[in-house]
Amino acid sequence: MSAPDELSPSDVAARLGTSKRTVQRWIADGKLPARRVGGRWRVASDAIGAFNRSNAIETVFVANRGEIAARIRRTASRLGIAVVVPGEDGRPEVDLLDAEAIVAAARSGGADSIHPGYGFLAESADFAERVVDAGLRWIGPPASAIRAVGDKSAARRLAVSLGIPVLPGYDDADQSNRSLIDAAQRIGWPVIVKPAAGGGGKGIHVVRELASLEGALAAGRREAGLAFGDERLILERYLEGPRHVEIQILFDTHGRSVHLGERDCSLQRRHQKVLEETPSPAVTETLRSRLGSYALALAGAVGYVSAGTCEFLLDDAGGISFLELNARLQVEHPVTEMVTGRDLVADQLRIAAGEPLGIDQAAVDRTLARGIHAIEVRLYAEDPEAGFLPATGRIEAVDWPTERDGPVRVDTAVAPGTEVDARFDPMLAKIVVAGRDRQEALTRLTTALDETAVLGLTTNLRFLRWLVRRPEVVGGNARIDTLERIWPGEAPPPIEPPTDAWNAAAWVLDGSAEVSADPWTGGWRLNAGRRLQLTTDDGHERSVAVGRPEAGLGPRTAPAVDGGVHVDVAGRSVLFWIAPPPDVDRAARAATDHHGTVGDILAPMPGSVIAVHVEPGAIVATGDPLVTIEAMKMEHVVAAPGPGIVREMAVAVGDQARRGQRIAEIGPLG
Repeated sequence: MSAPDELSPSDVAARLGTSKRTVQRWIADGKLPARRVGGRWRVASDAIGAFNRSNAIETVFVANRGEIAARIRRTASRLGIAVVVPGEDGRPEVDLLDAEAIVAAARSGGADSIHPGYGFLAESADFAERVVDAGLRWIGPPASAIRAVGDKSAARRLAVSLGIPVLPGYDDADQSNRSLIDAAQRIGWPVIVKPAAGGGGKGIHVVRELASLEGALAAGRREAGLAFGDERLILERYLEGPRHVEIQILFDTHGRSVHLGERDCSLQRRHQKVLEETPSPAVTETLRSRLGSYALALAGAVGYVSAGTCEFLLDDAGGISFLELNARLQVEHPVTEMVTGRDLVADQLRIAAGEPLGIDQAAVDRTLARGIHAIEVRLYAEDPEAGFLPATGRIEAVDWPTERDGPVRVDTAVAPGTEVDARFDPMLAKIVVAGRDRQEALTRLTTALDETAVLGLTTNLRFLRWLVRRPEVVGGNARIDTLERIWPGEAPPPIEPPTDAWNAAAWVLDGSAEVSADPWTGGWRLNAGRRLQLTTDDGHERSVAVGRPEAGLGPRTAPAVDGGVHVDVAGRSVLFWIAPPPDVDRAARAATDHHGTVGDILAPMPGSVIAVHVEPGAIVATGDPLVTIEAMKMEHVVAAPGPGIVREMAVAVGDQARRGQRIAEIGPLG
């Protein structure tokens, strides 16, 4: 029998996803058997497996919250692994951007490993190193791999060296405006500006002309610094209307790797994915093999371990362009799980424990050939009809779809009583379905969305119901600019609450209405039934007769904490309450609105004021920017709703605006 191969501490570190210093400490402490050869330590390759088996994961600390924390808990618990989540089970909250605080919390919770989920510090090489140096297991790729692929400039150059096609661009160290402007002119318009560090669609700007470039560079640096602590930017030629396709990869510590096929993530808004599916309607078996080869080659070149995703753009001519490699679990991983039958969190945990993959590419390819199709949509706390602005509020009621006609999966951590504020991730849930083919999956998704209801705050549910019925989605023809082209231009008109919504609201509110002879609030009517004068949060008002709805009929309702009632109106939560009696001020406001005065401008969401674009006395046209508010690490411009003269600016840079707070006043011209 031949002797096992012997590895240097650096080689061991690469296999185990740790640092050389940590391996040296394990050797010095006697935890990892090794021997001296010519003054250098050498470790037998079979000792690594034994070391991993003796260091099995028993308790995992989840350095995240919300939906992904619940997702990791579900799998870990199934595998018999204890789970510690900050802020749950009576544990204190932890700043999820503070590496030292996370490590301290993990130790105090008795954890032997940390799973970062996605977002926050999931792709921080420094954090991965800090975890390992603290003697904890890092459930993810080694810090060296995260660093290599997390720097988009370096990743672009690596892709070129491996013969993987990339878009024309600029990724040099010189970050002066002059160099970036010169590069943009060489690349040709339009160009895309994006952070060299991080991902998730943050800090990305498409620039179509030279005059707009400096502003985009300034905004990109601000957003990149805020999101990633790194203001470096890269430029790439903006490809008009491609598909966005990504490849899921798995690497173990024994040098084995597979890809699990592709996901089509072309339906996006503001570079944030809305709908994902697998397989892609545009990817053939030959193209899948080519994309998979590129992804495995790139990850293998940096010593990758664990789950990851390599992203590409596809043009209509079949051209491929590498975008980035995300060194973490992706939000959209459930569609891959539903098609392959794998649990990617379980894969991550087993790989981190030193276990082999246990599958090869041929087995994966046979599974993909079955033709199963899966689709996922993201349910966000946002208002599509107001430019997808983030929404806040308290969730009063939720109804999730059932598996009545096929596989339906809902990944969420929200429930009645959950408070969604400006610090909350706006993604409330992921609704995922599978079918024997794409048509069956899409039919199930349509039914699932129709069965879903979330009351208490505005969500994108009505938008999602509209989207999955669009011909671009039904026909599998979506591109990354599809939503930009069809929304809001082809959006359905706002829905006025139907009669059954008014009736349902009146019935719920009747118990809180004061019985009196006041003809406005309702109460007594000579030879008539009781009526209530109701109003909604979107400005509708009606006198409604109170009557008991037929059992089992009518829309979903939920009482509001302030005495109103939330009603599901075609997927949108609308707040109804009893209208106050008319007074002089209400009449004056109505007259002002009728004569076209713009009036007070209110903050559409809570956030920090980072720019004020006009001063009192300025004349503005419809759509002119007034202020920029940063919320959830995204910038949102509040624009003038009509022409007028700025009478007052009620906020300054640095102010914290509340939702509905008066930020400006615009008067009529003339």
